[in-house]
Amino acid sequence: MSDQSYAGDVSPNQAWKILEGDSAAVLVDCRTDAEWTWVGLPDLSALGRKPVCVAWQNYPEMALNEAFEAELTRQGVSKEQTLLLLCRSGQRSRHAAIALTAAGYRCCYNVADGFEGPCDEARHRGCDTGWKASGLPWVQG
Repeated sequence: MSDQSYAGDVSPNQAWKILEGDSAAVLVDCRTDAEWTWVGLPDLSALGRKPVCVAWQNYPEMALNEAFEAELTRQGVSKEQTLLLLCRSGQRSRHAAIALTAAGYRCCYNVADGFEGPCDEARHRGCDTGWKASGLPWVQG
């Protein structure tokens, strides 16, 4: 673990394995509602659950969602569960993992490269790395 302020980074495939092995683990998709709607969502139906969707930043102004932790609690997420935080490319989710760890959440991982990963040479996302490019299940929003 390179940063002691959260549990660390995991690949999308490692995140899937954690979700498979821990029925209490939660995938928290902290992108915006626009991204959930237009880009798609991880599909956890094979595991009998759904991702918890709470935006880390509010679209379109992209201001920090001050109610992020309260919204997680309202959706039944507890501080004792393993959380796997996912955003577009792994930046917002890393910040969320650090903040939740500081707030007393036991085990918060950042899903490195997020849902779509960074841009490739052609400035396209979702082709090389991330949840989608890893071949993990997802659905169009």
